[in-house]
Amino acid sequence: MNPALPLPEDLRAMLHAVRRHGRPRIVGGGVRDWLLGLPSKDLDVEVGGVDFETLHRDLEPFGATDIVGRSFGVIKVRSRATGEEYDFSLPRRESKTGSGHRGFAVAPDPGLDDAAAAARRDFTLNAIAVDPFSGSLIDPHGGQADLRARVLRHTSAAFTEDPLRVLRAFQLAARFELTLAPETVALCRGIADSFAELPVERVWGEWEKWALKATRPSRGLQVLEETGWIAHFPEIAALRGTPQDPEWHPEGDVFTHTGHCLDALAKAAAWRDADPSRRERLMFAVLAHDFGKPATTVLAEKKGRQRWISPGHEAAGGDPAVRLLRRIGAPLRLDDPVRALVVNHLAHFSGQEELSPSAVRRLARRLAPATIEELAAVMRADADGRPPLATPEVHRRIDALVAQARTLKLERLAPRPVLLGRHLIQLGLPPGPAMKVILNAAFEAQLDGAFRDEEGALAWARRRLESPPG
Repeated sequence: MNPALPLPEDLRAMLHAVRRHGRPRIVGGGVRDWLLGLPSKDLDVEVGGVDFETLHRDLEPFGATDIVGRSFGVIKVRSRATGEEYDFSLPRRESKTGSGHRGFAVAPDPGLDDAAAAARRDFTLNAIAVDPFSGSLIDPHGGQADLRARVLRHTSAAFTEDPLRVLRAFQLAARFELTLAPETVALCRGIADSFAELPVERVWGEWEKWALKATRPSRGLQVLEETGWIAHFPEIAALRGTPQDPEWHPEGDVFTHTGHCLDALAKAAAWRDADPSRRERLMFAVLAHDFGKPATTVLAEKKGRQRWISPGHEAAGGDPAVRLLRRIGAPLRLDDPVRALVVNHLAHFSGQEELSPSAVRRLARRLAPATIEELAAVMRADADGRPPLATPEVHRRIDALVAQARTLKLERLAPRPVLLGRHLIQLGLPPGPAMKVILNAAFEAQLDGAFRDEEGALAWARRRLESPPG
């Protein structure tokens, strides 16, 4: 038996107030997370048996109220005591009136019973409510059993009215390691053509949750494949069936390998301990790291036998990586770092046993605004995506790269030019095209290790000005 759902004191006071006229229930993802033993956030309240105006009057003493959701029967309350915001809503009926995510008629109905109110929710595990006073669970659609079995099942046939729910299934399966019920798979396949109805910002909302919160990201990709929705993301779909050399990739094709890599990343401290922006960069870079393989994979003679090889696939993956980001409505800030991480993800196999200081500087420059530290996380996920193959030599190379970058203080940033225009002006060179030529040459010399500090840069510049190249 679960302990009582913990409720903040300010919310508890609000619940007592609305109880005078209505029937409050804690609903939604907060209940699901509590049953899973996770922190309960977004504690939403649905109140039956009360009209909107009465509910509003009961809540006004507790803080600022926002009734922008009046037509949906929603009141947002910002607690005067804590500053926390809570959503209170009336039970409501929804009916499809047109295409698209907004094509619904919504009508608050305080008279709905618990079962009817829960039926409009997407999945049974999100349709469990809690009576905040008795602590009893209200589960008319069997959500607890599905949660225990880790099954994601639609609550009612109305599921098909909102195609966004398929992408919710995608990210929920990845976050909680869920399997989609066969009958839900069938419904999702039947509405695959409705993807075009979805606003791209809503598509991104679900992909963003996948990138930030997944514990087993490969489950999300499997949901896309099972439902046929993977066709809407051709850069990912192309990975299925793209072969790999079984000696180096015993796990299977590129799609299978990518799933293992994503799961390895989700277990790594470099991702788990990262801020949201870095989590996104790393997850999408690992997802896209082999996007170049479908276009470059060929069967060729190598080491005396026929082998699948993908020459140049890292460079070929940059454009499709950005195409996917644009397709799903990702913020533009992701394009450059994800592309850089994809096209450089094999830098540790550049032909040298260990990269020289100059090579590390140039790598850090190519990666910006991504970093060598982030690249190492992508490389490690790639190396760990080959079960049951162990890759200690690959990790040794990655360790060596990180150690070299740390010595050069470049693991978290790119090199910046030491010699600047103001230095050349001090040396008597007037602004003009010649200055840019010298500055570019100076930066290349700096990357090669010709100098490290301002004093060395000025000495280099004096020699250059005294003896310009012929």
